Amino acid sequence: MSPAGQLAFDLGHHPALGREDFMVGPGNGEAVAWIDRWPDWPGPALVVHGPPGCGKTHLASVWRARTGAGIVATAQALDAALDPSSAVSCFVVEGLTADEDSGLFHLFNRLTERGGHMLLISREPPARWNDRLPDLMSRLKTALTVAIDAPDDAMFEAVLVKLFADRQLRVGPEIIAYLVARMERSFDAARRLVAAADHASLTRARAITVPLIRDILETTV
Repeated sequence: MSPAGQLAFDLGHHPALGREDFMVGPGNGEAVAWIDRWPDWPGPALVVHGPPGCGKTHLASVWRARTGAGIVATAQALDAALDPSSAVSCFVVEGLTADEDSGLFHLFNRLTERGGHMLLISREPPARWNDRLPDLMSRLKTALTVAIDAPDDAMFEAVLVKLFADRQLRVGPEIIAYLVARMERSFDAARRLVAAADHASLTRARAITVPLIRDILETTV
C-alpha cells in the first residue's frame, strides 16, 4: 500500500486535564476563580455553563481531583448518590434530563444538610431550562451561576496549541495563525479540527502544513 493511502490506527490520546493545564482567560476566569475558592462557596451548588468543548469537563476534572467528587451523569449514578450509606459529599452533575429532576432535588437538599457541594455543568444556565421540576428550579435559583464564554484570539491560540500537543503533534505558528483567522471560534470546532488534522496527517503520510489544514477546513470541518 502506498504511503498516501496508509491505514491510520486510532491509538487514542490522553488530554492533559490537570489544573496546571487549564488555560485561564477573560472568558473563563470567573469560573476558574470559583473552582479555586472551593469550599468557600456561598451555597451548596455552583453551576458552570457554556458551549460544547468550552472547558467545562476539564474544569470539573480539576474540581474532582481536589474534592474526590463522584460523577452523576445517569439515573443509576443518581440513585447511588442518594443511597443513605454513601459517604460522598461532593458531586459533579452533568447531562441529567427532566426525568431525574426529583432525584436531583433530593440530592441538592441532602448536600445542603450535610455541608456538601455540587458542581453542575450544562450548556445553558438553569434560567433557560424548560419544563423542569419547579421545586428543583427554586433551589437552583439560589445557586451561584457562572458562564464560560467563547475564547478571544490569545486564548484560542493557546487552546489549539494544547490540543495539538495532547496528540503529540508539533505545528508551527503559521498553522495556528491560519486557523485562528479562519475557523469557527469554539472549543468544540477546535477539537474536531485537530482530530481531523491528526487523521489526515497519518493517512496521507504528510506533515501538518497550511495546505493540509486548508483542505481540512474546506472538506471536513
